[in-house]
Amino acid sequence: MKKLTKETLDACRSESQRKRGNWIKVGMSTCGIAAGAGDVFAILQNEAQKRNLDIRIEKCGCAGMCYAEPLVEVYVEGMPQVVYGDVDKETALAIIDKHISGKRLLNDHIYNVKVDRS
Repeated sequence: MKKLTKETLDACRSESQRKRGNWIKVGMSTCGIAAGAGDVFAILQNEAQKRNLDIRIEKCGCAGMCYAEPLVEVYVEGMPQVVYGDVDKETALAIIDKHISGKRLLNDHIYNVKVDRS
C-alpha cells in the first residue's frame, strides 16, 4: 500500500477541482453574514446568471479569517485558486468582470493564492 504524501493529496485535490469545473464560494458563516456576505452572494449569483456564465456560485463555512470577511474563493480553470477578502458590491462585480470574464486577478483584494502544482 502506498503512503499518502502532501504531494499526492494536493494532486488529488487539483484533479477533483478540474472535474468540478469553475466555481465561486462565498463564506456564509456568522461573521461573513454580519459583514455582508449575503449581499455579495446575491450579486455574484445574479451577475453570473444575467451574463450566462458557466460557473457555480456556492455557499461555504468559516475559513478562519474573520477579520477579512466577506471572503470569496474563486476557481477558474487555468488560473490559481484565489481567496479574496473584504469583498463589497464593487469588488464582487470586479470579480465577475476581471477574474471570471477577463481572466485577471484583483491584486488589491487577494488574501490567499493556491497554485495548482500538477
